[in-house]
Amino acid sequence: MEQVRLNKYLAQCGVCSRRDADRLIERGEVTVDGRVGTLGQTVCGHEEIRVAGKPLEGPKKHRVLAFYKPIGVTCTERDPHAEKKINDMISYPVRVTYAGRLDKDSEGLMLLSNDGELIHAMMRGANRHEKEYLVKVNKEITTDFLQKMAGGIYLRELDVITRACRPKKIGKYTFQIILTQGLNRQIRRMCRECGYQVTALKRVRVMGIWLGELKPGEYREIKGGELEALYYDAGLAERRPRG
Repeated sequence: MEQVRLNKYLAQCGVCSRRDADRLIERGEVTVDGRVGTLGQTVCGHEEIRVAGKPLEGPKKHRVLAFYKPIGVTCTERDPHAEKKINDMISYPVRVTYAGRLDKDSEGLMLLSNDGELIHAMMRGANRHEKEYLVKVNKEITTDFLQKMAGGIYLRELDVITRACRPKKIGKYTFQIILTQGLNRQIRRMCRECGYQVTALKRVRVMGIWLGELKPGEYREIKGGELEALYYDAGLAERRPRG
């Protein structure tokens, strides 16, 4: 194996994202051949690497799940006050982490994986990966509303202008929208700035993966050509699984 940065190696092993790996390294929780690891250090994988005293087994087979998050489930793994958490909903033999959030009141597609590099690539805003939603609002959708949404909205709470996007009316109170960024409660904030309130929000696609026939609380493993295409679209062609 070629030399890679320690944080990237931890991500490849499914420990966490590269950012979280940096935090582990800074706290001195990672050792390489008995010595405390350092930021920027490179490894080849033949070393004895431990995290919090536990030895790593090396890079794992990549697993990716498509999960239908129901309304009422919180995207958190640690909050003890959340009534229902993501990891309460999925019984899977391999530990997986979600890439991107959906707020508690929203539903739809979430991707989960044990590959920290893939999660990092999917969540990186600069990559402009598409996410598609179906949205229902509290009053009739107008051409003016769609034009405002498409051109970008200044969100006062976040002090940011949203990227241009592609909304399309599909019903009197329902529209489809494709975003290439993932700001906190972005669609709800955008609609509010235009004088609308979101009454229902469902994510139906992330990049090339669709929600399809999944029902709330169900998940499926992404395999074969679909998995290979996901890695390619994420800019990780050299890492994509085959078959």
